[in-house]
Amino acid sequence: MTDPIGSGPLFHPLGRRRFMAVVTGGLLAAPLAAEAQPAGKMWRIGVLYPGFSPGGRILPALRARLADLGYVEGQNLTFDVRFAEGDATRLPLLATDLVRLTPAIIVTVGSAATIAAKHATATIPIVMATSLDPVREGLAQSLRRPGGNVTGLTEVSNAELIGKRFQLIKEIVPRATRVALVPAPAPLTRAAENWLRDAEAAARSTGFTTQVLAVHDLKHWDQVFSAAAREHADVVYFVEWGPYIASAKLIADQAIRSRMPTLFGASVHVAAGGLLAYGANVPEFARRTGDYVDKILKGAQPAELPIEQPTQFELVINVKTAKALGLTVPPSLLARADQVIE
Repeated sequence: MTDPIGSGPLFHPLGRRRFMAVVTGGLLAAPLAAEAQPAGKMWRIGVLYPGFSPGGRILPALRARLADLGYVEGQNLTFDVRFAEGDATRLPLLATDLVRLTPAIIVTVGSAATIAAKHATATIPIVMATSLDPVREGLAQSLRRPGGNVTGLTEVSNAELIGKRFQLIKEIVPRATRVALVPAPAPLTRAAENWLRDAEAAARSTGFTTQVLAVHDLKHWDQVFSAAAREHADVVYFVEWGPYIASAKLIADQAIRSRMPTLFGASVHVAAGGLLAYGANVPEFARRTGDYVDKILKGAQPAELPIEQPTQFELVINVKTAKALGLTVPPSLLARADQVIE
């Protein structure tokens, strides 16, 4: 992976770069739409989403990709979508509900949804639209050969990637020495424990001390930011978790009221008013998910479909938010950004 802080290929001189490179060597190349699907066949696709209806950017991108591949909703494809409405505790029951419908495939958004679906079925193929680290979460034997009924895409948010985010935020907040970490609410899943361990390691390696913030209410973010301020945090960094993404506007508004810089892996947070995000392009991930769905419907086995991960990432900065916080974004950082929100 190329160093995003330097001048390597991940940062094009013009500050614009294309996102995905497929680790499977073309395995998931899109088939011609003309090949389409068997006449008269109606495929049922379950979707398990931790956030709120209508599902943000992922569902529209997935639907668009499947339409490109010759699927027509109501003719040869139908979706059964279940939303947890920001409450991850609902995911197991929603996953069980989907399994009762016997869909051909269940598409999951985020690690918590994938874990819930995996617990609900060992036979229905599960395609991850996003996930943090399916191997360490016990969802797959390896990225190259998953070995079970789960495949799809992963962001692999490890200590190296988190460390790069910390380096980037220091360019905007150079005096920052303390970062508040916001994992998913307790009880922590294996994915949340891994993220927290990686974030603490990345903080040490980039000169930050840490505090961990507990989230008790997804509507009252003042409590979280007040706790960060009491402990003299300079930056608040959030895990990439579906319910937090669904609450992006609430988080951003409270961060500005609290005059607290924020850091994310998902760019949707910055579009909502967060300060900086560095991570995978989620809509492109969703479109790639459509390729997995198509392959499996045509007979591919998820156990043998390698899990795909990004090799390039997007840097998104909200200059309007920086100004509201009294911060100046260096021109050198703006030049490397894929998107600048003003």
